[in-house]
Amino acid sequence: MGEGPQRSSSWMGIPLRHLSVILLATQYTGFALLLHYSRVMPTVAGKRYLTSTAVFLNEVTKLAISLTIALYEVSKNAPPSVPATSLFFTLSSAVFSGDSWKLAIPALLYTLANSLQYIALSNLEVATFQVTNQLKLLTTALFGLALLGTSIPPRKWAILLFLVVGVALVQLPNGDVEELSYKDDAHLYFPRSLEEWKRMGGTAAHIHKRSATYEGIQEDEMSQLPRLDATIGLLATIGACISSGLAGTYLGKVLKDSSNPTSLWVRNVQLACYSIFPSLFIGVVFLDGEKVANNGFFEGYNWAVWATIIVQALGGIAAAFAIANADKIPRNAAASLSIVLSTLASVLFFNFQVTGTFVVGALIVLGATYIYGNPAPVSNKKTLRPPPIRIDNYEKDIDGDNETSVSPPRNDFSIKLPTTPLLNQTGMSTSRPTSPNPRSTSGSYFSKQDRDS
Repeated sequence: MGEGPQRSSSWMGIPLRHLSVILLATQYTGFALLLHYSRVMPTVAGKRYLTSTAVFLNEVTKLAISLTIALYEVSKNAPPSVPATSLFFTLSSAVFSGDSWKLAIPALLYTLANSLQYIALSNLEVATFQVTNQLKLLTTALFGLALLGTSIPPRKWAILLFLVVGVALVQLPNGDVEELSYKDDAHLYFPRSLEEWKRMGGTAAHIHKRSATYEGIQEDEMSQLPRLDATIGLLATIGACISSGLAGTYLGKVLKDSSNPTSLWVRNVQLACYSIFPSLFIGVVFLDGEKVANNGFFEGYNWAVWATIIVQALGGIAAAFAIANADKIPRNAAASLSIVLSTLASVLFFNFQVTGTFVVGALIVLGATYIYGNPAPVSNKKTLRPPPIRIDNYEKDIDGDNETSVSPPRNDFSIKLPTTPLLNQTGMSTSRPTSPNPRSTSGSYFSKQDRDS
């Protein structure tokens, strides 16, 4: 009906809108669970992997996936005889031309956010992280107000306030569960030699001698039995929300101001290319260069680490699918569903203790997330006013001789005014042969001579 061909809105009977919610919720939940498990699981040969290497490999995986799909899009519009080198040249021209350099800033911010997520999930339970991570709605709104000048109605300000209250309730410490520190354990028993640690068995058997002091033994024990620090986890989550909110807002501004239409997958290639440099040179080389040189790049890697990297990289595909087939409402619904699934999985696999304050805070955050992504309700009150009354208009034809009526629209209720008695549309008969038209110039149906008589 004048809107162009409609795309298929379902896949195997499942609406794409619902499929977007399922894919995003699965990716959010799977990534958080795998990342947390990879940080608290038993170490591999007494070593735990470096988060900087995982962030770098995540960017490499995203680049490989985005580059493959972007090349496929370019090949669809090219003749079959075009060589592969020409396809790569065409794609590279699209990636590194125009305003692509502006994506270096959001790429750096996204890399920082990914690194902070590893720190956050190393110190927070999965359910607590998922609820606290919804603060990115607040940071995105604030950066949109500051950078883009978008207005925030009072209704959304109230929703964001409830969101902060819910996160604060979730972060309240649980008085029933108290984690013991090394100072608290010292009065019980503390081995005085490496041989005593070895005889204890269990995780102590993986400890290796690195110095003649207790610092090396304590660091080894911390790697075997990591302790969760809620304060560090909260600060890392807030930092990740600020970084991702600023990156998303700045990226939206760049795409809005850009005059060159660019494919979504080309943009993903650009972001991945610019993200590799900070993740490699700042994370791997500058921060962990000595550890990588001594123990190797893949220190502490196992199936859980590789699964975390792959699932995080696949999140870009799920997000692109949601952008292409839905809007931000399914993404908020996916975040809400992910909170529920993460809470259930934390209880089953990580012995997470659900408290009353957590339930209340999580429910507030769930409600705020869902309402924030939906438009304001519109009143459905139906007016009882009758349809407008239209009076038939009469217009002269071009020649000015005949009169034709203008028909009202079908949906309008029209009323014709009754005609004057003794008056016919074609003319009025009279006994006076010299007056075929009874209507005079004065607007009366009778002439002045008849009125005088």
